[in-house]
This record gives sequence, C-alpha cells and structure tokens, in this order.
Amino acid sequence: MRVLVLDKQKRPLMPCSAYRARELLKQGKAKVYRRYPFTIILTQREGGNLQESELKIDPGSKTTGLAILAHFQRGYVVIWASNLKHRGQKIQESLEKRRSIRRNRRNRKTRYRKARFANRVRKQGWLSPSATSRVQNVYSWAAKLQALAPLSQIAVETVRFDTQKLQNAEIAGTEYQQGELFGYEVREYLLEKWHRRCAYCDRENVPLEIEHIVAKTQGGTERISNLTIACRRCNQKKGAKDIGEFLAKEQKRLSKILRQAKAPLKDAAALNTIRYCLGNALKGLGLPVSFASGGRTKYNRTKQGYPKEHWIDAACVGESGEKVVIPLGLKALSIQASGRGTRQMCRVDKYGFARTTAKQCKQISGFQTGDMVKAIVSSGKKVGTYIGRLAIRSNGYFNISTNAGVVQGISYRDCHLLQRFDGYSYS
Repeated sequence: MRVLVLDKQKRPLMPCSAYRARELLKQGKAKVYRRYPFTIILTQREGGNLQESELKIDPGSKTTGLAILAHFQRGYVVIWASNLKHRGQKIQESLEKRRSIRRNRRNRKTRYRKARFANRVRKQGWLSPSATSRVQNVYSWAAKLQALAPLSQIAVETVRFDTQKLQNAEIAGTEYQQGELFGYEVREYLLEKWHRRCAYCDRENVPLEIEHIVAKTQGGTERISNLTIACRRCNQKKGAKDIGEFLAKEQKRLSKILRQAKAPLKDAAALNTIRYCLGNALKGLGLPVSFASGGRTKYNRTKQGYPKEHWIDAACVGESGEKVVIPLGLKALSIQASGRGTRQMCRVDKYGFARTTAKQCKQISGFQTGDMVKAIVSSGKKVGTYIGRLAIRSNGYFNISTNAGVVQGISYRDCHLLQRFDGYSYS
C-alpha cells in the first residue's frame, strides 16, 4: 500500500511507494505527519503533478470497504485500501442496557420519574443511533482521505438489495434487474442471508448453487423466500424431494431452514435505511458522487477473478471497477470504530445503583486513553522502548497496550505522543 503525501502547505500530493517514503525520511526531506493512515509531509516541496484519483466505498452493516484508485496508463490501480469496522451492534447493546436501568429505576420505591420518551419528537429523516454511527464513520473517513489524498470524485455502492424487485422481478423501474445483472443480485442476497455456506451440510469455501426449498416440479416458485444456497452434492441429493422428507432425520436443521427462509435480512435492511443519507452526506464534501448497485460490483469482481473482500468490492464499484489492477501483496489497513468514550458518570451494578465514584478529568498530564505513544524507560524494572495504545490512570502511571501485551505502570514522563486518539483503533 502506498504512503499518503502532503506538501509543505499541507496540500495532498500523489501517494508514493514505501521505499520512496523511507528515502525521503532518511534524507530529512519529509517528516511523519500521521501514523494511521501513514502520511508524510514534505519539508521543501510545494505543489506537483496529480493524476485522477477516485475514492470507492462499499458500505456494509458491519464492515465498510474503502479504496483509492489512481488512473494510470495501465488502467485504474488500487493505491490505498482499508476495511472500516462499525460498532452498530455495540451501540444497540449499550442503549438496551441504559433502557433497562432507567426502567428499573422508575419501578423502584424511589422518587417517581416520568418516562421521557413521550416528550420527544423525531425529526424528519431520523436515523437510529447505530445507523447514524455507520453514516458518520464513512463520512468522517471520506473527509479525512479528501484532506490526505488528491481525490477528484467518489463512487458509492448504494443499492445493496432491492428486496421488492427480488420478490417480483416484473416490477418496472430499473433495467438491470431484468438483464444480465439480475442473477448476481439474487445470488449475492442469498449468500449473505445463508452466511455463504450450504444450508444442508454447512460446508464452506466450495461452489454453492441456488436451490429451491420447494422444488419447482412440486409447485415451488422463484420467490426469494423459497430459495436457499446448497453445495452441488446436497443439491443433487435432494433433487425434487420434499424438504421434510429430505431432512426427516434432522428436525432441528429443518426447522432452522424454514425459519431462516422467512426471516428478513437484518443487515440488508440496515443498509437500505442509510443508503440515501450516506449519499447525501458525501455530497457535502464538494466532490462529484456517483452511485452503483451491489449486483454491478459483484459482476465486476467475479469477472476479474478477485476474491471476496470488502476493500476489493469497494475497488470494483461502478463503471471504473470493470478493469481494476490490484498490486500483488497489497494489504488493507484494518480500522475499528471504538467510540470516543462515554458520558456515563459512574459504573452501576445489575440493579442500577452506582458502584464507582464519579469520573474524574478525561486527560491526565496531557494524555488521554486511546492515544498512541512511544515510551522510553531508561531505569527500573521496565527498561525498554514501548509503542502502543495508552490507558491513563489518575496517579500518572499508565498502561500501554503493545503487540507483545500490556505493560503496566509507565510514568507519564517517559511517554511521547505519536498520534491523538481519534475514535478508531488500527491494525
């Protein structure tokens, strides 16, 4: 993966190779500007030639793929990529925990507090906190990359699955559903719904086929609720048999398949909820934004023979994704949204009573939890150099999470800040 470059005025230039970045740093012509994503700033140069670059985004309920493509003579080349992992499920769990604590507090023999949910009116276009988090994560990273790379446009996959058209393909509206891409929409939907494994034997990493739960010869339809994914062996073994007869000795699996067939795809519903909000948010960056379907993305990826990865899907979004060059050995940066702390003043027990004292100040000696630091300890039992994430303590002796493990009791005097905590962790 290439290194992002800024000129002396902090304007983005074309990313360079890791070898070139090391040479510039050794010669003193550049300094480290950011650790994640790794960015250098030139100390002498101002301005330069720029190629057309495009940011590609493949939104996901749990993980969003990001890729920057530059247009060279040999085509569109991936120069930077990452997988952005969301924290929507954690937000939902935190809200449920807070809701249960408030409910218990209202029912105890204490001063009565009226429920506040009836006093609040949701604004038009309201999104749930977990959905809002996904939109803000993608928008914030698009804004960061716009400041660090010379982007000229953005391409987003917005239409993940059109479930109404999947149920009835005769509904008029979009031509791709009736053409070559329709099969890719159905197949990708089913792969996501059945977790990319055979419904009958749970085999993974094998060729999977679309299978009718109720065979067409027995009156089965092409509705999405009658389709599943199976390996060739199970598909041929079942044939036109009734599923109850085929799984007569596996009643637990039978009930699971029948229940899953009618269950909605929660992740797809979450993406359908945020797709327009995400598109409108990205338009606020001032760059041209284009949109493409999920079927088009998979068609481009499979036609070029690339494996299934979120950042590879992002690179294959839209028209420019038809011919994409991915350099050998390119590794994507893994980004995990971790939040920026909590406003909860103290920890509570299972009954809702406080079990800790109120929180103190957020920063100790200029450091806060999550900062990336380099600690150089010259004396004592912990002599050495440690680089990692910081966890502050009120006594001034911090914990540092390194690749080798957690090192405890490092004085703030030995810590040197590398990068401020920005609500994300990296690997």
